[in-house]
Amino acid sequence: MSEKVFRNKFKERMKAGEQFSACWMQLASPLAAEILAEAGYDLVIADCEHAPISPETLYPLFQAIQAYDCMPMARAPWNDLVAIKRILDVGSLGIHIPYVRTVEECRAAVAACKYPPLGIRGIAASPRAVGFGQNREEYLQNANEAILTMAAIETLDGAAVVEEMCEIEELDGIFIGPMDLSTNMGYFAQPLHEKVQEKIREIEKIVLARGKLLGTTSANSETAKALYDRGYSYVIFGGDSTDLMKYAKKNVEGFKSYR
Repeated sequence: MSEKVFRNKFKERMKAGEQFSACWMQLASPLAAEILAEAGYDLVIADCEHAPISPETLYPLFQAIQAYDCMPMARAPWNDLVAIKRILDVGSLGIHIPYVRTVEECRAAVAACKYPPLGIRGIAASPRAVGFGQNREEYLQNANEAILTMAAIETLDGAAVVEEMCEIEELDGIFIGPMDLSTNMGYFAQPLHEKVQEKIREIEKIVLARGKLLGTTSANSETAKALYDRGYSYVIFGGDSTDLMKYAKKNVEGFKSYR
């Protein structure tokens, strides 16, 4: 019988005010996952919404990540009870739930992440999360507290009720999706538009005032600095597919410059 204690030190440190680096994982490659974790990212977030990553695919990705001092997390494909349950059962320590538009949707998202009596997550004693049955008591007793639960605000509807969402005690924080938010506001894929940035600042103020965690994305670590200075707990400023493309293109352009 395993004697390990199930806890999420990354969430605990975030709640204590520590800030973390984060990146997307979209290539569904354990080698890429290992490279990201080896590079030193604090959070590696598997993108089950926009990448071909399923619960089966998550197994080797999380195994690679957890060999390092790195937190495995996933963006769910949607605010769906079954999808969320399967991601958590694979062993995700955090979950990002996209496109949360109403308080009712937010409550449903949180409930999907929590065992009764706090939620409606189904209990199983055999998945990877519980050590295939060897650590079930520790996991089942501590999962509700340990799992980092983030709701993504990507629409004006969601932004309008973010204050009420923050009243949900079991919700750990709000993730601001600037690309979708800008498009929903009528500024297609223009997250830096003045009106979009004004709305983002409004959301930030509400979330931070209520003691919730804040997450978002940024182009790179340099532009992320201003966001950390504004109080974000984590900023996603890298990714396996985008960084590979970036450096591959740079190398090819270097070649073309002298040929």
